[in-house]
Amino acid sequence: MRSCLQKNTRFIHVYTGDGKGKTTAALGLTLRAVGAGWKVLFAQFLKHGEYNEIKALKRLGGQVTIRQYGSGRFITCHGDRPKERPSEKEIEMARAGLSEIMQVMEEGRYDLIVLDEINVAVHFGLIPVESVINLLERRPQDVELVFTGRWAPKEITERADLVTEVQMIKHYLSKGVKARNGIEK
Repeated sequence: MRSCLQKNTRFIHVYTGDGKGKTTAALGLTLRAVGAGWKVLFAQFLKHGEYNEIKALKRLGGQVTIRQYGSGRFITCHGDRPKERPSEKEIEMARAGLSEIMQVMEEGRYDLIVLDEINVAVHFGLIPVESVINLLERRPQDVELVFTGRWAPKEITERADLVTEVQMIKHYLSKGVKARNGIEK
């Protein structure tokens, strides 16, 4: 027997793991959502600047709003450990970002909200996992949420409807190849 869901059923996605493609998966969902006429908030934690994905999203017009909360400059190039402790400013930016997302989510401004690298922000202590759980618990049923980044906390994956772990088998960056324009940045 097949379960029939209402047209407006929305879910919580988590894209995590050590492989390449977590943000790319979220960008693919964003593209599909825009094609369907949805309004999208693409919020990046620990990232700041005109990455090529940001340039592309801006070309989609008013259906996508882009926000960036932080720089991530305290993280090593491999991202597995901090070079230094996150600054108070970095922590404030991340927490203010989550607060802003909570507000616009509750106001119903967006159909899809992507929280890019939120898992990493939680892992490094910029945002308490309890604050993210609060966001999940207050999510209106007509809002689709996407969380990306390594180290997704168990508390989040347990509450998600879809969890994909991207596993690295092989990567040319390990051979010293720098991030390439149009592919990794």
